[in-house]
This record gives sequence, C-alpha cells and structure tokens, in this order.
Amino acid sequence: MRVSVIGTGYVGLVAGACFAETGNDVLCADKDDAKVARLTDGEIPIFEPGLEPLVRGNLADGRLRFTSDVGMAVRHGRVVFIAVGTPPQEDGSADLQHVLAVATLIGQQMEQPTVVVTKSTVPVGTAAKVRAAIEAETDIPFYVCSNPEFLKEGAAVDDFMKPDRVVIGTDAEEARAVMAELYDPFVRTGNPIMFMDICSAEITKYAANAMLAARISFMNQIAELCERVGADVSSVRHGMASDRRIGSAFLFPGPGYGGSCFPKDVRALVGTANDVGMNPVLLESIETVNRFQKEMLARKVHVLLGDNLEGQTVAVWGLSFKAGTDDVRESPALTLIERVLAAGATVRVHDPKALETARVVLGDRVTYCTDPYAAVEGASVLVIVTEWLMYRTPDFERIRSIMATPNVIDGRNLYDPDRMRHYGFTYRGVGRGGAST
Repeated sequence: MRVSVIGTGYVGLVAGACFAETGNDVLCADKDDAKVARLTDGEIPIFEPGLEPLVRGNLADGRLRFTSDVGMAVRHGRVVFIAVGTPPQEDGSADLQHVLAVATLIGQQMEQPTVVVTKSTVPVGTAAKVRAAIEAETDIPFYVCSNPEFLKEGAAVDDFMKPDRVVIGTDAEEARAVMAELYDPFVRTGNPIMFMDICSAEITKYAANAMLAARISFMNQIAELCERVGADVSSVRHGMASDRRIGSAFLFPGPGYGGSCFPKDVRALVGTANDVGMNPVLLESIETVNRFQKEMLARKVHVLLGDNLEGQTVAVWGLSFKAGTDDVRESPALTLIERVLAAGATVRVHDPKALETARVVLGDRVTYCTDPYAAVEGASVLVIVTEWLMYRTPDFERIRSIMATPNVIDGRNLYDPDRMRHYGFTYRGVGRGGAST
C-alpha cells in the first residue's frame, strides 16, 4: 500500500519505518530540508533503540523514502498520516496550527480518494476541523480517521510492531477496510484493532496517558506520606500491587513524570474539560502533584547541604526524562539543575545518551561528563535522576573515595539503604522514611 507520513518527528519517523518494514511503499515528508537530507543518508536525529537499523534497512530496500515536497507526499499516498507537532499553548491546550495547515495542503494537493489519518495527539473535535479544512479545498472524496499512538519512548519500535491494541476512530466503512488491511500485519498474534467513533478515539489517547500520570502522582504522594510517618514505600507498593485490581505498573515513586506526552496530554485534557464546562478537579490535581514532585530532589539537596550552595558541587546522574531515550523535555533533572544553580552550586552531569540534547537547554552552565565517575569527583552530593541500567551497580567504594562528602540522593530507589550505609554514605531515597538515614 502507498503510505505517506507528514512529519518526521518521533511519531512520524517510527510509524513510517514500521509501515515500510511490513512491505508498504512509504514516503515521509518534512519541510526541513536539512533533516530530510540527513534521514535520506540514514542519519537518525533521535535516539530510539532499534529505529536506526529499521530506517536504514528500509531505505536500502527502497520501501522508505524522505522528501521535503509535502505536496508530492500527499499525491503519493492512498493513506496520508498527519504526524506533525501539537505543542502546548500558554493555557495548556494543544496548538493545532500545524495539523490544520497540513490538512489544508492535503485538500489542495490530493488527486485521488484518500484516507487522511490524524496520528498526532490531538484533542476531541480535531478530526472535524481537519475534515472542514480539506473540504474547503477539494471536491475529491476523502475519509478522515483518528489513529492515536501509544508508543513508549525507549520501546517505540516494539510497541508499534507488537501493539497492545490499535485504536482507530472512523465513520466510514471504506476507511475501516483500508486501515484494517494496513494494520493487519501488526495484530496477527491476536491483540485487537479497536474501531470506534472518531471522538472516542481522540479522547482515548488523552485518557490513557492521564490514567498513567495519575498512578505516578498518586504513588508520589504516598511516598511523601511514607517519609513523614517512617514507612517504606517499597513495602507499601508491594502490598498494593498484589491486589489484582491494582497491579504493579506505574506505581514506582520518583522525581515526577516528564517527556513529551504526559505533561502535555494532562494539560490538554484539562483544557478540553474546561471548554465544555466541567470542573476537572482530579485531572488538575495530577499536574499539581507532579509540579510539586519535580521540586523534591532540590528540596532533599537543601536539607543535606543547606540553602546556600556556594562552593558545593552537585553531581547529577541522568538527564533524560526516562531511560532509553535522549529526550529531556520537561525532565525532572532540568528542574533540579535550575534550582541548585540558582542557589549557587556547581553542577556536573552525566547521561549515556542525553548530554547533547541537554546542552541545548542548559548551555555552558554545567559541566558535561562522558564518564559517570568524573561527574562525581569532588561532589558534595550525587543525585540519581534517571534509571539507566548503568547506574544500578556502580563501584560504590570508588564513588565514596572521590566525593567531597558521601551524600547520595536516589531519586529512583535503585539502591538498598542498608548497603549504602555499609559503604559509608548518607543516603536519601524516595518514600523511605524508615530507611533513609
């Protein structure tokens, strides 16, 4: 099948490569000529495990191509995916200008009946706006679908190739048949394609992410309670997760959620609720708790070192918002670093993948270390922010010997408190009120 993907960001690039892998003729379009040139040479602008060989392999086999001629991509595709950015506006609502601009161009350029699919994360009602924008430009028949993505950064290729479910919103049998054919190779093990009305599909993405964010914020509040009363959140989590109605997923306390999805999607869902006259108290609380939690690591630094951090060095392990990606958007590490820099600290940072993406945000205000032990040398405190595997079993004796003072703040509860005390560290975890000193 001829497939076009407009937008070569995280979602568009993964989708294009995976559709090509199953034998489709895929043309990905982006207005950025330099980016298109790099992609055509097989250079991937993001770190995502498994994506680079997938792109290069399908480029070599001729099933995947890139172009900066968006009109040509529209004319190519029997199915055209809109996968451009929907950044949050000041009020938290999704900015749809890029989505609607592409829709207008589709109406101007398409030459055949086309299935137009919104793959970008968009609020309820966007498909109707896309339809209106295309109708204003053409009399050629077309169909609009909503097909939200549920990709986890760090596991996106596997998520796309072996999805838990595929959600498709459509009001036309013709579009349903085309989308079923396109996605059939990905659901042959039995996971479902869920067809539903367009509005339901649009809200499903936001609702799913809000639920996951709610579990994170809930557990972070329980962790704070554990610290205050002397309980251990790890024991509490195990006790909760043994209930089959609850389960264990997304119940690990930490420094708050970040990335490109959860923060933006929760805010957008709040905005949608406000627009229709709701008072979304629970949804607003998810974000309120998360903002507070992202300040948690800085609060712990100040408890250990005092308010004035002049002359103190803070070492930070982990800059990406989660392991497996170089994405630092809304990362808790950035909040920590900004706070301790403002208090006068010197900051030394390490991350196995995100040093360059962080440099775009932080500039030369911190020292970037390609060796995690170099970041720790002379530090008054080491703060673990991201749960990269390489941080799980470091040489604690070496760390203890090169630090100025042996303080460790473990934002992911990677380490055993008793073991850390054995090595001579003052240790602070998250929600470990009975085991953190």
